[in-house]
Amino acid sequence: MKLTFQRHLLFLLFVWALIPNAYGQKEPADTTEESEIARRTQADGIFYDAIRAKMRSDTAEARTLFEKFAQKQPEVSDTYYELSRLAYGNHNADKAEEYIKKAIKLDDHNKWYKEEYGTILADRGNYEDAAKIMTELATQEPDDKQYPLMAAEYFERSRNYNEAISYLDKALVQAGSDDEILMHKVQIFLEMKQPDKAAAILEQMITNDPRNGQLYKTLAEIYDNNKQPDKATAVLERGQKVIPDDAFVQIGMALHYNKIGDTAAYLTYVKKVVLNKDLDAESQIGFLKAYIPSLQSDSAAKVQGLPMARQLVAMHPDDPDVLVFYAELQQYFGMHDSALIALKKAVALKPSDYGHWEKLLGEFRGKQEADSLIRYSEKAIRMFPVKAFIWYFNAIGHSLKDDYPAAIKSMKKAIQMQPESDTEMLGGMYSEMGNIYHSAKMDDLSDQAFENALKLTPNDATLLNNYSYFLSERGKKLDEAEKMSKKSLTLMPDQATFLDTYGWIMYKKGNYPKAKEYIEKAILLSGPRADGTLYDHLGNIYYKLNEKGKALENWKISKEKGSDDPFIDKKISEEKLYE
Repeated sequence: MKLTFQRHLLFLLFVWALIPNAYGQKEPADTTEESEIARRTQADGIFYDAIRAKMRSDTAEARTLFEKFAQKQPEVSDTYYELSRLAYGNHNADKAEEYIKKAIKLDDHNKWYKEEYGTILADRGNYEDAAKIMTELATQEPDDKQYPLMAAEYFERSRNYNEAISYLDKALVQAGSDDEILMHKVQIFLEMKQPDKAAAILEQMITNDPRNGQLYKTLAEIYDNNKQPDKATAVLERGQKVIPDDAFVQIGMALHYNKIGDTAAYLTYVKKVVLNKDLDAESQIGFLKAYIPSLQSDSAAKVQGLPMARQLVAMHPDDPDVLVFYAELQQYFGMHDSALIALKKAVALKPSDYGHWEKLLGEFRGKQEADSLIRYSEKAIRMFPVKAFIWYFNAIGHSLKDDYPAAIKSMKKAIQMQPESDTEMLGGMYSEMGNIYHSAKMDDLSDQAFENALKLTPNDATLLNNYSYFLSERGKKLDEAEKMSKKSLTLMPDQATFLDTYGWIMYKKGNYPKAKEYIEKAILLSGPRADGTLYDHLGNIYYKLNEKGKALENWKISKEKGSDDPFIDKKISEEKLYE
């Protein structure tokens, strides 16, 4: 007799109930019968040990015990079913298929075995055979609509669209009207390049459910995608009459007018969609995000997009995600102070969201906001003490305040917590540590940090520039500095800061004509944004070239532009170079 797992359980319980009585009898038992009972009892113990191992997720032990049981009781089909599931869970599809075939051979009417076999075949890409299995089950279990649905799915994947439609129709007979099945038919007809049949189904669905805006939108898209814009317009206008404030109809209108190039109508419906109270905030933000890039200029985006974002905030004043989106839009348009207000409110509303903290900390800029950066990063550290980037921001804040011991301590924490797998971020942290050590006049440690950074990110142009500039400032390793500076310019040839660095290295090496060439190129590239350091450097070069009038002229410009050279006043008053 073929024993299924359920019948085997009943048999075991029956046997276990008899065993105590059997062993308690006074008269001698038949030796052969006693031996068989003992053998079965031992095998049953193995089976239940296997089940327990599986329940505690010890798959290796479960597999070993099931295999051992199969050797003792090879006629129990459930054993092979369990082995198949274990093998498949271990990504061994070949073994899984081998075992499930054995289970089906022992019990070819078990629908669970066949269903598992079909799933294995489908996951291996054998959709045709998987579909055949499901058609057999659909015949075997005529009241279960899932089997014709699965057959349809596998036929579709094998591009046997006609059979897929046939089995969807069978599922519909069992289920009655079912929108999910009907929409599946629509999708298949579209894959078959038969949009008229897809449209006919949607028209019937609209007749049955005229207040479903999604149907009007989908049907209009089909018409638009098949160069029938007039039909799309008619469908959407019909939907608007029935459900004028429906978000899906409004989305359909916006997409339709965008497709046919009616910008004014598109904008009208975008506003309706974004401010539709029936849509959730995430959908409203998503649509506005998609809309803003379509505007032809930043000024148009600011005039049209920003007010809508502001209205979203008014609709969802306590939604931190809306506030963060609004802040990001403000950041894009250079509205720094307003962005900070929105981000501060977002983290206050949802302090558990790490991403919002990261955006807020990244918005603090320069020495004037160093205290705020330190204060908010310390709040974030209390929330996320093991997040490396929070410690990184804290280090930057202390560095801006010239509190180098605190900056070094926090940057060490950041480096310690940063995963080694993210070499780019870790390299950036070592690079920033090099900057901090340099500012603290701890040159050897600065060099060591930069060397660590270079091992991780050897092609980071900013790192190469900063390290080579600091070496030139100290007048050390100038040949090495020159190589790194050249490499940075190869990576980013039109960076004025990098040109200045190379020119300054040439100055330190005594090659004043070449130094002048690169500094002047940096000034030319910078235009009105050229800072005082560039003109100070050029003044020094002219002095070395014995053109003292031009040197004085450039020093004066340097002072006007806010030079940080402590000798600038002395150089101007005495018309003499001090370094």
